Amino acid sequence: MKRIAFLAASVLIAGLILSGPAVAGTLVVGATPLPHSELLELVRGDLAEKGVDLKIVEFTDYVRPNMALDEGSLDANFFQHLPYLEGFARDHRLDLVSAGSIHVEPLGLYSGKHDSLNDLPDGAVIAIPSDSVNGGRALLLLQAEGLISLSDSSGLEATEFDVEDNPKDLRFRPIESAQLPRVLPDVDGAVINGNYAMEAGLKPTEDALLLEGADSPYANIVAVRAGDADREDVKALVEALQSDRVRDFILENYGGGVVPAFGPGKK
Repeated sequence: MKRIAFLAASVLIAGLILSGPAVAGTLVVGATPLPHSELLELVRGDLAEKGVDLKIVEFTDYVRPNMALDEGSLDANFFQHLPYLEGFARDHRLDLVSAGSIHVEPLGLYSGKHDSLNDLPDGAVIAIPSDSVNGGRALLLLQAEGLISLSDSSGLEATEFDVEDNPKDLRFRPIESAQLPRVLPDVDGAVINGNYAMEAGLKPTEDALLLEGADSPYANIVAVRAGDADREDVKALVEALQSDRVRDFILENYGGGVVPAFGPGKK
């Protein structure tokens, strides 16, 4: 009887081990508040079920999250699109990579003074992101609407110096991305990243004079140090963020200001 009880207990323990969490430990992820932290909070329980204790560290800029990731105080970050990561990593000699694409935040042109593009006066001052990738993205958005033309060699990191045709003689003022909503009263328009627009109470699909279309290549990603994309806890995070529940939440709550970059709801 003792032998039978021992065997039964062994089988039970083995079953508990096999059915227990596949991964375990704390995963520290840096993120900007909206929508990134909100989406991470949404999947906290999913990760807990897999033995992962998700710790979210919020940032309000686009520099510190990558430096903290490289230095090892973060396991991952979630705030940027792939072209920005690639440019930042190149410029700062960091070995960071994407672990998966989650969503697109359409970049938009907003104005507190004018109700339409046609109202923009000659010589209008347009604030754009000061970093090279998002600044180029802003200029490409204006070019797509015919407001300016860029040199053929400018690429994704175009600057105001690459503007070759400027019928309205627009003047560009590079501003740090997080500050763009604050300068709206002082300029004719500002090209603002989707997350900062929403944090400022702007509704991209209603308030933007001009909004990126469905062909945007700027999907926001989960970034990690090279070699960490195959970590079980990182894979669990990406899987949770690419779930049907997250896709439905994005489509139901952000009014087109955030769009899934995965699954049937992707752009």
